[in-house]
Amino acid sequence: MPDDSLAWDEFARELGLNLQRARAQRGISQERAAHAAGISTFTYRKLEKGESNPGTPANPRLRTLLALAEVLGVDVAALLPEAPHGIATGR
Repeated sequence: MPDDSLAWDEFARELGLNLQRARAQRGISQERAAHAAGISTFTYRKLEKGESNPGTPANPRLRTLLALAEVLGVDVAALLPEAPHGIATGR
């Protein structure tokens, strides 16, 4: 697997952990967070796992991230891990 894929996998996993922590601090269920953000519970659960499909890292839409940040009562920047290096493949 190329370095950029590994960096993105790790970024997606850390994003999922940040979602999980923020939700736990808010004291709400995955179902409630998903419904309030306008996404399916299945999709939300996958995001917390850092996945889109099995073996594929999550890549949520900006609108989804903003909605989840609002629902979880945090700034969107609090959900995002440190930016990975090696994502830009055309450098």
